[in-house]
This record gives sequence, C-alpha cells and structure tokens, in this order.
Amino acid sequence: MAPRAQTGSGRLSRGLLLLWALLGTGVCHTGTEEEGFGQDARTSPPTAMYNWTAQLMEETYTNITQKCWEFFVELMRNVTASELCEWKVISRPYSFLQACLENWADHLRYGYPNALAEQYIFQSHHRYFHNCTLEHQVYFDPPEDVLLAMIIAPICLIPFLVTLVIWRSKDGKAQP
Repeated sequence: MAPRAQTGSGRLSRGLLLLWALLGTGVCHTGTEEEGFGQDARTSPPTAMYNWTAQLMEETYTNITQKCWEFFVELMRNVTASELCEWKVISRPYSFLQACLENWADHLRYGYPNALAEQYIFQSHHRYFHNCTLEHQVYFDPPEDVLLAMIIAPICLIPFLVTLVIWRSKDGKAQP
C-alpha cells in the first residue's frame, strides 16, 4: 500500500472550528431550536456572548420600542378626551402597545417585563390615563369573620329546616 499524503487536515479542523464558532454565536441559526439544551439538562448551549452583542440587542430593542410608542401615540390621537377612560375605546391601542413591547422582547430574547417596557407603560398611564377615576363603586370582600358567618349560617340552618319538615310531615294528616 502506498502511503497517503495528508491533504488539508489542518484546513478541515480550522473549518470545523469556524463552523462551531458560527453556530455557537447564532450567526448560522435560522430560527431553529437547539435540542438537548435547557433547564432539564442543566446546561446551556455553547455561545460566545460579547458585550457588543448585548449592546446591539439593547439598542435594537430601544429603537423598536420607540416605534411601538409612536404607533400607540398615533392610535391615541383618534381618542377624544371624554373617551380616555373607557376601556372599550382604549383597549385596542393599549393592548397593541403591550403586545408590541412583549413580542419584540421575546423575539430578541431580551426578557419581558423589562425596565424599558415598564417605562413606556408608565408613560402611557401618566400621559393619557392619569385623570381616570372610578365612576362606579368598587365592591370589596367583607372581612373574614363576616364572610365566615355568612357561609356557616346557611349551612347550619339546613339541618334545622330538614328536621322541621320531617317533624311536621309525621302528624299523619292528609294535606288537601
């Protein structure tokens, strides 16, 4: 047998190393989930997280949330001052703002709730809903001792009423 010459074994290992580095940083991922990594395995996927990546993600999320806010403000321009406290009117823009902030945070794997999203939610309340007061009386649960009495009284009354019905039906007289 003739000896084989090593052709490109150094290039092969460098290529595999480059592929591993690209897969580890997420450059080659196309939205697929890694299997075998998670809380059950108590391990994490091999990733190379650099500060510039976190800063880029935070900057991207900041820019996107600003667009979410601008669209929310645009939707709120259609709401009159008298309608600002009516949930039927404001639920669509408010829910859109919340969903936009949450979905983009999930998409970027930024984490939700986060300080920036909370800031926009607080800003919306301060700007649009700070004068909303409750027009209807709010009902609260009674104190525990009153609640307990309201529950136990009918339960204790039932055996007494059953005994009374049985006792009254034993007199033997036919009812017309």
